[in-house]
Amino acid sequence: MKKHNFSAGPSILPQEVFEKSAQAVLDFNNLGLSILEISHRSKDFVAVMEEARATALELLGLEGKGYKALFLTGGASMEFVRVPYNLLKENGKAAYLDTGTWASGAIKEAKRFGTTEVIASSKNENYNYIPKGFAVPTDADYLHCTSNNTIFGTQMHSFPETNVPLVCDMSSDIFSRELDFSKFGIIYAGAQKNMGPAGTTLVIVKEDILGNTGRNIPGILDYSQHIAKESMYNTPAVFPVYTSLLTLQWVKKNGGVAALEKKNNEKAELLYNEIDRNPLFTGTAKTEDRSKMNVTFLLKDEAHTEQFDKLWKEANISGINGHRSVGGYRASIYNAMPLESVKVLVDVMQEFERTV
Repeated sequence: MKKHNFSAGPSILPQEVFEKSAQAVLDFNNLGLSILEISHRSKDFVAVMEEARATALELLGLEGKGYKALFLTGGASMEFVRVPYNLLKENGKAAYLDTGTWASGAIKEAKRFGTTEVIASSKNENYNYIPKGFAVPTDADYLHCTSNNTIFGTQMHSFPETNVPLVCDMSSDIFSRELDFSKFGIIYAGAQKNMGPAGTTLVIVKEDILGNTGRNIPGILDYSQHIAKESMYNTPAVFPVYTSLLTLQWVKKNGGVAALEKKNNEKAELLYNEIDRNPLFTGTAKTEDRSKMNVTFLLKDEAHTEQFDKLWKEANISGINGHRSVGGYRASIYNAMPLESVKVLVDVMQEFERTV
């Protein structure tokens, strides 16, 4: 029986994506070859790459606006390095928001390249809120932020107005809600949380912000090189790109980002309402900054942990143990998570209340 998979990543994908990608492992495009063995230079895979890049821009409303989509390797952690290499001038300054583990990882890498100013941080309260009221330095080469924080269950519901390039790690909420994506200079997202399997990273780059650092950038780290080679500078992650394309097609077929945002709001509202109503649970993130993708909560009395764990496991639920940095529970409700699975978790929480 298929489990209700609330894992933070690698995570749930649409069932039809699993089925189509599984078939492609056996025989892709009726070629008599597996997707795992075809050349990345073959016309069949080049068509996959071209459609994946075009569909990503289409879903974000960035077609014809000076952006390029890339599918690269190395995970979001590689973009922690590529971003300053491509945007931070040799004697310049980068500005960062510190809102969690991945944001602090990006800051650590940027500091290797030059002056890096943390203009706001929520570390003082274990990252349970999004900083507000900060000023963006007008002399910064760019501002980096993380839109959604999987570990701590917080999400940016608005973004700063600034004249410097805005860079955002959207690994865990890409394609989950409508935004004015033209506000961003670079968007990057590891596929494994809301788009595909681990192994590829979607990077959206506004071309006119590149080429201004004065740095001699190694080819593999140069966005301009990847754009020129159409994501084929080196051998791409063929299977993850193909599976990501299937997911993007599923998003488009199901009404696009706007339709998924409506469903995501419904799922989040259902679960947060139960957390707030049920006297046995409490949320960990500040209410106004709660994530629509990763819902973090605690038992008010840890003495009941064994009893609650038994109930959700019996309900065929998987992957809701919280990260060690927060403890408790974390229910990741990405695009592919059906409302029915969230209802199962809520039913378990209500049953737990009746039996304690």
